[in-house]
Amino acid sequence: MEFNSVVESLENQSILVTGATGFLAKLFVEKLLRVQPNVKQLFLLVRAPNSASAARRFNNEASGEVFKVLRAKHGVRYTTFISEKVTPIPGDISLENLGITGSNLINKIWKEVDVVANFAATTKFDGRYDDAILTNTMGAKHVVEFSKKCEKLKLLLHVSTAYVSRETSGLILENPLRMGETPDLDIELEMKLVSERLNELKANQVSQEEEMIAMKEFGLERARLFGWPNTYVFTKAMGEMIIGESKGHDHKVVVLRPAMVTSTLKEPFPGWIEGVRTIDSIFLTFAKGKCKCVPADPQTVMDVIPGDLVVNAAIVAMVGHANKPSDGDDRQFIYHTGSSAKAPLHSTKLIHYAYQYFSKNPMISAPSKGESFGKPIKIAYPIIFPTMASFLFFFYVTCVFPVKVMLLLNTLFGDHFHDICSTAERKIKLLLRMIELYKPYALFKGIFDDSNTDKLGMEVRLNEAEANTFYFDPKCINWDDYFMNIHIPGLVNYAFK
Repeated sequence: MEFNSVVESLENQSILVTGATGFLAKLFVEKLLRVQPNVKQLFLLVRAPNSASAARRFNNEASGEVFKVLRAKHGVRYTTFISEKVTPIPGDISLENLGITGSNLINKIWKEVDVVANFAATTKFDGRYDDAILTNTMGAKHVVEFSKKCEKLKLLLHVSTAYVSRETSGLILENPLRMGETPDLDIELEMKLVSERLNELKANQVSQEEEMIAMKEFGLERARLFGWPNTYVFTKAMGEMIIGESKGHDHKVVVLRPAMVTSTLKEPFPGWIEGVRTIDSIFLTFAKGKCKCVPADPQTVMDVIPGDLVVNAAIVAMVGHANKPSDGDDRQFIYHTGSSAKAPLHSTKLIHYAYQYFSKNPMISAPSKGESFGKPIKIAYPIIFPTMASFLFFFYVTCVFPVKVMLLLNTLFGDHFHDICSTAERKIKLLLRMIELYKPYALFKGIFDDSNTDKLGMEVRLNEAEANTFYFDPKCINWDDYFMNIHIPGLVNYAFK
């Protein structure tokens, strides 16, 4: 693969970005506009009922924190610059033609777009199966079908997740997922089963909450049946299978598989993040002073990667392959973006970082009744269990068993503890569910091979200026500095309420 200049290659390009208001997509859009103001047009697909709503939604994002460096760069011309370079489009990838209406607009996109970048996804581990399969699986199909109609398209960039592989130990290779590799898995049948389950629930006139719970459990049931730990990675895996089987197009496909994405390392500024992401629940639990015990095998590597490194790898892969002559029938390229192979971070280090930070910088509790101010939340170093079995034994003995005893006493001697029992039961059920959802990652033994990504990086490192602009080698990360001075402070500033 030969690179001229990544920045120069972006000039005069038109790019369609789906899921444009998501965390990674916003970083992607901001970086493109910041490093190459002469990009021709960014068509941003936004879930909104009409053009005015789509424009309002993106304009709200454009005035947000992540775009502050770009705003400062353009000053008073910022609004004009955004209006010239960005076209928000109402749509939804779960629909054919991405839900885009208006023949003039669709024809304009089909004629002008050089690259389609698919960031749209629903990422809840236990989201409703119908929502997840429509967005993550059928959405991938609709994006592929739409891309085939783009007359000058060079490349489809599809953002997936490293955890689509069912492997949980050893070296996990950058291999494509293929239809037929999983016995008895039929995506059309899965869609049919979803429809049947929804019709059954409606026929039984269940409440909306009951329907939601049933569809969440159905997704987890189907995922685990075929060997995936949750609905999110299962539906993303099926989406990749559809993309891999797609025929009838000349453009190349780059599949980017990030590991657990965290706050930015450097750009547009250090520590920016939205929401509490996968590993951040441990920091939130510490911040609240509620982390009493935790399963953490010292040998387990937590594969985390800052969001700006993911976006840089995406842009370099996109430009590199879009400008590379086609080399036969294999037009699909897989890239893992993670840290486990080059800069491993062990799970016990996360506990150390959390304890160190919140010991020195405690969060403030909500004020008690009659108090004007809250108090610093005191934390203690948790008990660490090296296996899930030892952790669950402790959890059942100290938490579940006492609640069961209280319920028995309540039944035998009257309804004296009803409120206490109900609250305790709800908390126990929630904790057990969280344990079940996060267990595959807390004790994950896999290492994500990043040979393809490393080769990509070697090409960029031939040019010092490009390497500094589009850094994505995880060896540049100092984990102690990152967590203590960037990531956890970023969580406190932008995610914790």
